[in-house]
Amino acid sequence: MQIKIEDVKHVIAITGMAAISAADTTKNQLGKHALSYEAELEAWVGKLPSALKAEIEAIRAENRNYQALDASVLYAMYVSRLATQQAGWQQGSDFGINIGSSRGATQLFEQYFEHFLQNNKSEPLASPTTTLGNLSSWVAQDLQNNGPDISHSITCSTALHAMLNGVAWLQAGMCDKFLVGGSEAALTPFTIAQMKAIKTYSRASADAQFPCLALDLDKTENTMVVGEGAAAVCLEKGKNENALAYITGVGYATEKLKHAVSISAEAQCFQKSMRMAIEDAFGTGQDDEISVFAEMKNDDQILTFAEMSKQVDAVVMHAPGTIAGDKTEYLAIKKIFGERLPLLTTNKWKIGHTFGASGLLSFDTAMHMVQHGEYEEVPFISVQKPPQQIKNILVNAVGFGGNAVSILVSKA
Repeated sequence: MQIKIEDVKHVIAITGMAAISAADTTKNQLGKHALSYEAELEAWVGKLPSALKAEIEAIRAENRNYQALDASVLYAMYVSRLATQQAGWQQGSDFGINIGSSRGATQLFEQYFEHFLQNNKSEPLASPTTTLGNLSSWVAQDLQNNGPDISHSITCSTALHAMLNGVAWLQAGMCDKFLVGGSEAALTPFTIAQMKAIKTYSRASADAQFPCLALDLDKTENTMVVGEGAAAVCLEKGKNENALAYITGVGYATEKLKHAVSISAEAQCFQKSMRMAIEDAFGTGQDDEISVFAEMKNDDQILTFAEMSKQVDAVVMHAPGTIAGDKTEYLAIKKIFGERLPLLTTNKWKIGHTFGASGLLSFDTAMHMVQHGEYEEVPFISVQKPPQQIKNILVNAVGFGGNAVSILVSKA
C-alpha cells in the first residue's frame, strides 16, 4: 500500500538531504566496510575519506571566524550547505535550524583541557568554541537564515530528535521550512577509551574481515566501532513537487533504566516508538482497532495494527554492534511485526556508530532505498527474502537514557 500524500494532512516533505561518513561515494564499496584500523588508537574507526576531509577543512579559509571551529561544526556546515542547495533555499530566507551532537566539540574540548592542565590557564576561545550551541549558531551564520536556531544533545538519538523537533515546528505552523541535522567528530583517544571502558568496543584484530558485526545476532562479544560523520535534511510542510520522499509517521518513547547504559530485554522503548510511528502514518486511535486515513479505507473499512504493520517494507535498525543493543531491538521488532518481519538492515557494520549523527545517517540509507528501490545486504548475515516493494521504511535510533525515536519515511 502506498500512502496518498495529497490526503495526509500532517505529511512532511523532504526537499534536500546531504550526508558524509566513512563511506567513499566515489568508489564501489558494495559488500565492503569503510572502516580502518588506527594503530595509534589501537582500534578500528570510521574516518571520513581524506579527500572529503580536505574539502571540508578548506571551509576554514573562507572566513577568519571559521578558523577556530571544531571539526563537528565544519561537518555540520558542509552538509547543511549541500542540503539547502538541493532544496533551493536561498541565503537569508525563512527557515529554522536544529542540529545536534552527542559529544559536541570533542576535539577542541580535549585540546583546550590539555592546555589548561599544562598551563593552569585557559585559552580565550575555549568557551565560545566548545559550547553545544556552536553547531546551529555557526550554520545559521553561514546560511544567514531567518528563523529559530536550536542545538541539543540526547545521546545517540540526537539526530532523529532534531527531525522530531523540525516536524513539530512545522506541524505547529510556527515555520514552513526547517533544516535538521546531526554531526559527530569524536575520533579521539579519550572517546575511544571511554567506549572500551564500558566494554562495548570491538576488539577485532587489524586484519579482521568485518570488525563490526552489527545485526549479527550470534556474535559472542561486543563489536561496536566509532565513526565520524554528519547529515542534514531540509523539511517542508505538505505535499511538494520537489519532494525526494515524505515523513509520514513519527514515534518516540523513553523506558525506565536499571543503570546508565541499560535497555530492557525486549526494548520497550522501541516497541512504543515503532508502534507510535506506524499508527501516526496509517491510522489513529488505540489498541488494535485503528481507523485509517480516508484514502486507505473503503467506506467503513478498519485496519488492525497487525494489518498496518504489514505496510512497512523495511526497518533500518539502530543496531550498534553490541550483543544487547542488537538483540533487544530485534526482539522489539518481532513483538511489533510478529512472524512477518520486514527487511532488516543497518549501516553501522560499514561506517561505524556515529553517535549523535547516526540516526540521520540511517535515514540516509532509508532515503536511498525508497528513491532507488534497492538495498545493500549486510554481508555476514543470512540472506533475507527481498521485499516486493520498498515504499515505506521505518528508521530507528536509541541512546543512553533509554530514549528511542522511530521515523517512517515513504516514497514520494
